[in-house]
Amino acid sequence: VGGKLLPRAEAKVSVFDSSVQGGDAVWEGLRVYKGGIFCLDRHLDRLQDSAHTLAFAQIPSKEEIKKAIFETLKANGMRDETHIRLTLTRGEKITSGMDPRVNTKGTCLIVLAEWKPLVYDNETGIRVITSSIRRNNPQFLDSKIHHNNLLNNILAKIQANVAGVDAAVMLDHNGFVAELNDINLFMIKNGVVYTPFADACLHGITRGLVLEICKNKKIEVEERNLSLTEFYTADEVFGSGTMGELTPVKEIDGRAIINRTGKQVLKQLREHFHELIPKYSEALPF
Repeated sequence: VGGKLLPRAEAKVSVFDSSVQGGDAVWEGLRVYKGGIFCLDRHLDRLQDSAHTLAFAQIPSKEEIKKAIFETLKANGMRDETHIRLTLTRGEKITSGMDPRVNTKGTCLIVLAEWKPLVYDNETGIRVITSSIRRNNPQFLDSKIHHNNLLNNILAKIQANVAGVDAAVMLDHNGFVAELNDINLFMIKNGVVYTPFADACLHGITRGLVLEICKNKKIEVEERNLSLTEFYTADEVFGSGTMGELTPVKEIDGRAIINRTGKQVLKQLREHFHELIPKYSEALPF
């Protein structure tokens, strides 16, 4: 935290830190597989882009961030089955308030590493409901900024919890599907892979890899506006994210997802995805 390697119980930020004052921070979730960090440079590019968009001062370089990550993993002996929550705050303020000019101490980098399995069971799949909470779009707060102000997503997750399901589908302001509260969404119909435009959803790293796989493996893929009805009647539905990889969605709003074609496109995508893990992982230097 802020350049210091600390035990979990002692890892803290100031009450004047911007993340405490207003959720004024950006973050990334990283996954460690067998001695390598998956898509590390892509995640760091997005972190730095988000920080630049929010006009952070003194954004650390990739080399500085990697050094902090490697030191944390080495101290914990972590080389596999590890999740890293990487947070960059605007830093500590000299007094409370929203004005970034009271941030005079530079940014604060937090590397939080934990041994964690994937967040979802990708064999059994998940059940979801549709949330009444809309996903932000650039008219309000651009979802391309990977920021820490996650109240929209948290409110949607609360609705999923109350309904006794795993996650919530969030729609955009026009009523089209955007994504789940925590990961991107795809559907498959008659062998074609579809995903919502990334207007009101994050440009997910794993989402981008799925699109890349489809193009390289000659699997037809299309980005467009998609309604709930199209998802209800899809052959397969799945979410994509760093903490869940490719997760089957087996039910939406009480409607079972029924594969009427028998084509196992998701199985193919998952196989191709796992082939990319060693190729796109940066080896740990210890």
